[in-house]
Amino acid sequence: SSAEVTTLKLLFRVCLVLLALPSVSAADFPQADISNSRVRAKLYLPDAQNGYYRGTRFDWSGVIASLECDGHSYFGKWFEKYDPKLHDAISGPVEEFFTNGAGLGYDEAKPGESFVKIGVGVLRKPDEPRYSSFNSYEILNSGTRNLKKGKDWIEFTHELKDSTGYAYTYRKTLRLPKDKAELVLEHSLKNTGKKAIATHAYNHNFFMLDDQPSGPDFVVKFPFDPRATADLKGFAEVRGKELVYLQELPKGQSVFTNLEGHGTTAQDYDIRVENRKTGAGVRQTGDRPLSKVVFWSIRSNVSAEPYIEMKVEPGKEETWRIRYEFYNLPTK
Repeated sequence: SSAEVTTLKLLFRVCLVLLALPSVSAADFPQADISNSRVRAKLYLPDAQNGYYRGTRFDWSGVIASLECDGHSYFGKWFEKYDPKLHDAISGPVEEFFTNGAGLGYDEAKPGESFVKIGVGVLRKPDEPRYSSFNSYEILNSGTRNLKKGKDWIEFTHELKDSTGYAYTYRKTLRLPKDKAELVLEHSLKNTGKKAIATHAYNHNFFMLDDQPSGPDFVVKFPFDPRATADLKGFAEVRGKELVYLQELPKGQSVFTNLEGHGTTAQDYDIRVENRKTGAGVRQTGDRPLSKVVFWSIRSNVSAEPYIEMKVEPGKEETWRIRYEFYNLPTK
């Protein structure tokens, strides 16, 4: 019929328009490289208009697109769907800040009023039953961002002030120590506002060792005896100080649990992820006590997530450091 012909012609024209549109690639986003004699890392830079990540969950600073060391790769694109405002369309050792499971001032704010996510900005609270990291919130104020860079380091500074009394200067530096197979994350959070900043910060990590599927070739090691609080569904189990996979995770399946058993000193902030097939290993250590440990894994990544807790009074400053050591181990 004539109607069908008209519809087909319209669809054909839409296809031609779509084909003519430029494709979005990683090179289209603001980015930078840092390197030493052992490590090469590519980073996406914070940008409220054009940045690769513009979601409202994770800190925008220090997003690592890729990192290679001694012939192995450790971070990359682990997800299929990409949208700059999607909560987890992000890669590398990224961090999120929580206050009472939400943002600074969220509980006190009424719908339409503001609250703060550290590293992101001032957000508008919608009319919702509870906060969700998975939601995309309206950004009212992205704050002021500054960047400094050398060959083997890059420093991000985020300054933010909200009318509710929260304000801070947050600084995050990624550093590659000379001739070492290491990455160091140095943080400082200075409270420049009138209200105390009480927060948990955790690192999601999103490890992708040599793009290997999560399975029996992987092992996650702890300095304490972890206890899983959730059912690992036959995909993994805890053996002593190790979490091991019993089978390769099929696409669409996941493992998620809190891990109890850590102590109250920074000595227990010491986590290793190893792949015995390719020989890639990484050790993550921190200089503050763990407040919580979460483990989450899908087929494309292994995420041991260490949490720390801090309270920063007005005029005070807190600092913390996370170190990644990359190494080789004997392969099968």
